[in-house]
Amino acid sequence: MSTDMNPTTAVDTTEVPQVEPADAARLVADGALLIDVRGPDEFAAGHAPGATNIPLDTLDPAALPRDRALVTTCRTGRRGAQAAARLQAAGFNVHNLAGGMTAWAAAGLPVVRDDGSPGTILTPTT
Repeated sequence: MSTDMNPTTAVDTTEVPQVEPADAARLVADGALLIDVRGPDEFAAGHAPGATNIPLDTLDPAALPRDRALVTTCRTGRRGAQAAARLQAAGFNVHNLAGGMTAWAAAGLPVVRDDGSPGTILTPTT
């Protein structure tokens, strides 16, 4: 993994295009790849149908398709924005889901587990 993709490296997320949940769902329906950068346990508890789990600390732009738009997401949007900023800097057409999976669920969009059963968005414990 290159140094510029290190999740602890400061990244300017102010220029990352943000999309609301309905627009993100439309982008995905039109062929965009939805990348969920949460950890595996968070993803397993509940994610958007069709999302691909690539935790932020393992995100490798070289492994992603350049011929598709990308939408990043996490729980609240912060990690997704970091991922989107890094992908944007690498030349990708990328948007971040504003408010993350919390906003997705609040908009009434489906949240599922891998087996298709209803999922939930985990809230971190301290």
